[in-house]
Formats: sequence, C-alpha cells, structure tokens
Amino acid sequence: MTPISTSPKGQIRRFTLMISGEDDIDELEGRDQPHQGLPHERFLLGELIPIAPVLLLGQSDQAVDPEAMIACLQPVHLHATRDHLILMGQNQINLTTSESAQLLKVALPFIEEDFQNPILFQDDHYWFINAGPFSSLSSYSIDQAHGRNIDWWMPRDSQEEGVAKHWRKLQNEIQMLWHIDPVNEEREQRGTPSINSIWISGIGKLNEVQIPKALNESQRLVGQHPLLASIARLLKTAYASNLDENELDGTFAWLDHPHLAWPQLSAALLTKQLDEVLIIDFPKGKVRERILTGKDLHKNSWMFWKKSEPLTWKEINQS
Repeated sequence: MTPISTSPKGQIRRFTLMISGEDDIDELEGRDQPHQGLPHERFLLGELIPIAPVLLLGQSDQAVDPEAMIACLQPVHLHATRDHLILMGQNQINLTTSESAQLLKVALPFIEEDFQNPILFQDDHYWFINAGPFSSLSSYSIDQAHGRNIDWWMPRDSQEEGVAKHWRKLQNEIQMLWHIDPVNEEREQRGTPSINSIWISGIGKLNEVQIPKALNESQRLVGQHPLLASIARLLKTAYASNLDENELDGTFAWLDHPHLAWPQLSAALLTKQLDEVLIIDFPKGKVRERILTGKDLHKNSWMFWKKSEPLTWKEINQS
C-alpha cells in the first residue's frame, strides 16, 4: 500500500539524494596544493569547511561556542611503502574505546601544552580541542586524504609561516611516544595496524558553516556519516541512519550504498508517493543537480511495441 502523503496540498513531494564526490584529478595536477575539502564537504558546509566544530556539536552534549576555532585530532595508521607513507581510513584500523583513551592519555600533556588548551571531548576516533596556535593551518580530512601519499596532504601554512612546522614537530613527538606504547605492542600481536601517528583536520568555527538550500528545506536527514548526524543537530532537524519507506517526502539522504535505495525510490515515483527525486552529485568536483520524475524512469526505444525497461541506478549514475 502506498503511504499517504503528509505534504500540504500543492507542495511538491521531493526526495533528495546526495552522492559522495571525489577530487577532480585533472584539477589537482594543475595546482601547487590540494583543493581543501571533498566536493560534498564543501557543498554541505561551505568553502571554509569547518568540519571539526560541527562534529563536536553532534557528538557531545556540551554547548559549542560559535566563535571558537575548533580542531579535530584523530589517531591514525600511516602505511609505509617503498618511497612514501599512505594514510589508512578510520574504518581500516579497528580502534577500540580503551585503546583510544590510552593513546590520548599518553599524548595529552604534549597536545595541551602545544595547543595551549584542554581537550574538549573525545571518543573512539575523534578528539576535539580549541585550535589555539594552529588555527590558521590548512588541513584535509581523513576522508579526503586516506589511501594517498601523505606528503601531498599534510597540513600547510596559510596566513602565518611556521605553523605547519610546529604541527609536524608535535606529530613526531607523539609518533615516538606511541611507537613504544603497550597499545601498539598488543595490536601488533593481534596483527592489527599500529596507531603510529595523529592527524589534524576540520579547523574552523561553527559560525562559518554555510548550509545549502537543499538541506535547509528538508524535514529530515538520513545517512550513516557522523557529519550528517551533526548537521542535523545544528539545524535542529530530524535525523535517522537508515531510510524509512514511509518517510521519503522531505528527506535529504547521503547513503553509503545509494544503489540499494534506488528500487524503492523509483517505485515511489511510479506510484506517485513522490513527485520527484533530486539527485546531487559532483562530476569532476563540481555540483550537479538533476530532477527525476516518474516520466523520466523509462528508457526511450525505437522498438515501440516492446515495453520499456526502467532506468537502472548504474545508468543514472553514469549519465
């Protein structure tokens, strides 16, 4: 049975689906440093990409000063190849709560001395602190830098010279501490990647966030990424990690596996549960918005006597 729409009469029933974007490789080759932020990070938060204060707001119960410059610190594994180091993603290191707490305890005196501030909040993968002397660093999220040579993705000076050098000194000190820590001895015995470095990213203020129209107009946000849950809290908007077939209208979704949701969305268009699906993606790093209605779901064919087949997600995603 098709769920009854709760949209006011005359209002378009729309579902918005955002697809994660990647860096434009051609653009990167023509630059002297990476473009800060993945395309979808810039779309969600604006060009200054203040990820750290947004994540802090979403993951803790404490109030976040909208003018405070917040940094995100993350324990990471740097994988050594023949001639460079590669940053592994957080989902590859299987860091436990106790391991994270122990590693932070060891590094804490060095962190708080150099940042000139106390840690604000910690969980398994994220530690937050007022950026202090590191406020002007240009940095890159693990989502953007993982799987790549870190030489290109290390933090850089932007306004003040020597800040990146200061960070690298602190990073090296922590690396030496963790190298001999029992946490890593136990991880090596289990065959788990060692936690051999610390990463800084997302530096910015909550007041720097620029939310796009597509999110501001949504009634609920759906997705598994902690950034989306944090944005929902910032907007005071309903949030769910998984899609509910009875609550498609007014939803903005950023899904790990969007192809799995497509049969449900296309069926909702055909049964008129939805009037349109807005797809936001980022070909060559640029924002693209496409609206699909029920009429757009069938392929055009010169064989008019054959029933047309609905478009597959692969065809839509590659167009």
